[in-house]
Amino acid sequence: MDLVAYVDTPPARGETVQGRQFSQVPGGKGANQAIAAARAGADVVFLGAVGDDVFGPQLRATLVDNGIDVSGLRTVGGASGIAHIVVDREGNNSIIVIPGANGTVTGLRENDTLLLDGAQALLLQLETPLSGVIAAARAGRSLGVTTVLTPAPAQPLPQELLECVDLLLPNQYEAATITGEDTPERALAALLETVPEVIITLGSRGALYGARDREPLWVPVVQVEAVDTTGAGDTFCGAYAVARTEGQDPESALRFAAKAAALSVRIPGASTSMPTRAEIDAF
Repeated sequence: MDLVAYVDTPPARGETVQGRQFSQVPGGKGANQAIAAARAGADVVFLGAVGDDVFGPQLRATLVDNGIDVSGLRTVGGASGIAHIVVDREGNNSIIVIPGANGTVTGLRENDTLLLDGAQALLLQLETPLSGVIAAARAGRSLGVTTVLTPAPAQPLPQELLECVDLLLPNQYEAATITGEDTPERALAALLETVPEVIITLGSRGALYGARDREPLWVPVVQVEAVDTTGAGDTFCGAYAVARTEGQDPESALRFAAKAAALSVRIPGASTSMPTRAEIDAF
């Protein structure tokens, strides 16, 4: 659950500031990407966990309301995952994630593997334990599923995970953290030594795409007035995965995803701001 405070300027350490607005919005990187993909036209199955607290049923209902199959969503004792988010007057955000139930997803159950069989794409994030992410990536590789990893929150990535990833999709900060390189171009080159395709999202500067068999490609952001950028990267990921599984080439898929992300930042919240396929096509 995203607990979002809107302020003019985020507080410095030891400082108290007056907020403009507060909202409580279902979120989580996995759920956001699932909703983005579903609204962009995909059939989506969700694997993960919620707690038995007051937020758990709300999070489950949000996925169901977006047409997502939740047969792989577990309910465990304790709190659901929480994100504390501060959004400034320019729409930029800073986030603290508290895993809660997400921390229990340390591996796959038999039914989870059955749900993966026949999928075209597997979207993974790092808000669940690495052991579970690695297990899912290995299962995806064995079943011939295209695996997309958003390496957030940023952390070192073990080789056993990277060797199962088809597309790595970090933002600029995450790419720098993983590689130690200070420019997106250098980070892209370093990441392509370990995975075959990479997209580095650059916020207001668009996205940088690279693959081992082609020259890098930069796609600009679609200019809109941003209200809240929370979930924009997840919207981009979900929409891009849909476009590629539909057969679009990388450049067309990047532009499709950029339109979806641009639409999402015009509305407060993450999952609540993600556009439908009709809205993306019209835009």
